[in-house]
Amino acid sequence: MKGEGLGSPVWLHVAGLGLSEPVLLSFALTAALAGVSYWIGRATGPQGGRVQAAAELAVALMTDAVAEVVPARDVARVLPFVGTLWLFILAANLLGLVPGLSAPTRDLSVTAALAVLVFLAVHVYGIRAAGWRAYLRHYLTPNPIMLPFHLISELTRTLALSVRLFGNMMSLEMAALLVLLVAGFLVPVPLLILHVIEALVQAYIFGMLALIYIGSALEARGADESETAAAPPPSPPPEHAS
Repeated sequence: MKGEGLGSPVWLHVAGLGLSEPVLLSFALTAALAGVSYWIGRATGPQGGRVQAAAELAVALMTDAVAEVVPARDVARVLPFVGTLWLFILAANLLGLVPGLSAPTRDLSVTAALAVLVFLAVHVYGIRAAGWRAYLRHYLTPNPIMLPFHLISELTRTLALSVRLFGNMMSLEMAALLVLLVAGFLVPVPLLILHVIEALVQAYIFGMLALIYIGSALEARGADESETAAAPPPSPPPEHAS
């Protein structure tokens, strides 16, 4: 039984729900990344090796990138989420190089799901860092009139995050297809290089935007701490003469 789901062919029907190619590929990619991570964790040891060296280099690069945006005390907390985003999006973008498959990130449903995850993570990190009262209070600064504009900004940047990745990956694959149709298979190497570079760039941009949004949420804690530090200390109780 065939069908269409958001422009992508439906590969499987489960309980009346059609699972399209991007959804199934995303599930498979998630399981594969989890398996590879587990294998790398088991393969590390005192003697090390090429796999361990590559993994440590990747973690070090991601840690440095996260540390440039968020406070040092939040790096260990934010790194797992943003690092997972980088790895998943990069692998999903490169999946389009496999003959017969398309990059899951060229489907709007996948990029929208990633953007929703970022939207939820921003608020989770902000509330955990500052407390829900201080975090919600920062939506009222510098004036309560700004509340609707803050809410609109939250929604529009989430929408832009999903559409940006979807549009870039869709246009990349369309451009590659057009070049192949016009020039034939005489230019496969430049196209492969272009695809790899674009996959890296788009994964990096998406992760950095998510990191910037999380960093802005963490600023609510800094503002609350500044207000606490600026508040005058309580005056001592008056001494009563005996």
